[in-house]
Amino acid sequence: MVRAALADAGLDAGDVDLVEAHGTGTTLGDPIEAGALIAVYGQGHDAERPLHLGSVKSNIGHTQAAAGVAGVIKAIMAMRAGVLPRTLHVDRPTPNVDWSAGTVRLLTEELPWPDASGPRRAGVSSFGISGTNAHVILEEPPRDDPESAAGSEGPVTNEVPGLVAPVAFSARSEDALRAQARRLADLLREESDVTPAALGRALATTRAVHRHRAVVLPEDREELLRALTAVADENPDRTVSRGTAGPGLLAFLFTGQGSQLPAMAGALYDMYPVFARALDAAIGHLDLQLERSLWHVMFAPEGSADAALLDRTEYAQCALFALETALFRLVESWGLRPDFLAGHSLGELSAAHAAGVLSLEDAATLVAARGRLMQALPAAGAMAAVEATEDEARPLLGEQVDIAAINGPDAVVVSGDCDEVLRVQSHFEKLGRRTKRLRVSHAFHSPLMEPMLTEFARVASILDYQPPPSPSSPM
Repeated sequence: MVRAALADAGLDAGDVDLVEAHGTGTTLGDPIEAGALIAVYGQGHDAERPLHLGSVKSNIGHTQAAAGVAGVIKAIMAMRAGVLPRTLHVDRPTPNVDWSAGTVRLLTEELPWPDASGPRRAGVSSFGISGTNAHVILEEPPRDDPESAAGSEGPVTNEVPGLVAPVAFSARSEDALRAQARRLADLLREESDVTPAALGRALATTRAVHRHRAVVLPEDREELLRALTAVADENPDRTVSRGTAGPGLLAFLFTGQGSQLPAMAGALYDMYPVFARALDAAIGHLDLQLERSLWHVMFAPEGSADAALLDRTEYAQCALFALETALFRLVESWGLRPDFLAGHSLGELSAAHAAGVLSLEDAATLVAARGRLMQALPAAGAMAAVEATEDEARPLLGEQVDIAAINGPDAVVVSGDCDEVLRVQSHFEKLGRRTKRLRVSHAFHSPLMEPMLTEFARVASILDYQPPPSPSSPM
């Protein structure tokens, strides 16, 4: 329940300063409640900034159905006063709770409530009759600019140049979905100040999700209106994706080298503190093994000397791992939990870290070593994407060329010695098949990588590997 509340708020456990507990005052209820708070909130704090824990029952007793309301009032008054109120009548913490399992401290004395790290936030729990549980997170409003969203972990509502805001809506039937699209189109016509970003956020965070769904990716307000009208009138539109959701499993796929772009993390870093913290942590470990900080490489303006380093294997792989890890932590903060994790090439290491097989420090060590050792190999060989099946391509392979990837039933990538790759490519071109020479510095996933394997295995052997927690596991 607490994790779901944090996910709904777009927050990490460390973003909440105070929890106003229900505080049953019983030897059964208190350990259960405290154990849950320690398991979630206690892992996001440290000794310098612990989670503070209190309960209004020490002041006024049990208020029955109004217990949660009393806790909300107390938390709001504490925010206004800038004070963490002490819990009365506590001489020592209960021995029935393992307080060492996380950084949670009972408020046995009044403390100032600083706001240096952002807006003050409090969680309030209430347990009702027959096992009803509730947890709400409160955040103080901005004190200076009422329009400011400073400190918010959620997506911004303003238009961001260069970014497309998805507008998703759903209904219980196809007819209801068309009616919903018509209502949204009417809203846009009537309310000239409604932006796609604001509408997208409202639909994603304040509406129930049903089986029949549509998603619009509009470049601007006019395109959104045209797409909504197309859905309402049952006309096809290139900006609309439609479908019916059913039961199924969720998989995350992490891509490999070649997907990097200059300043690829900049907008997300500015918008989402969860993403920024995860990127900071990953870069901190990777920078220990790089001559040039990833900060200068990933955030460099396009065309600069630092941005050019992003095409070098040692920097490209580190940058992609940092980005993929931060992206995973961001969607994880929204409550998305994958059933399967998979990766291609470098992405396999990102998936292994996300699954808990490798710690961030160990994964960064392995990623940096992989990129460094590959970069140190002679810049030789070639790679080519070929329209062919694996069975068609394999008989043409020689000792110095291999299939680097099978991307589909009739799509493979061959890699290795330049002459041999060109020979395979030429063979399929004569058959009228499509081929494409890839722009790479090395023949990755080919026999030409073998000289790095001994040193790479040495680095891999000193790391600590853990089994992934069930049910999530890398494929």
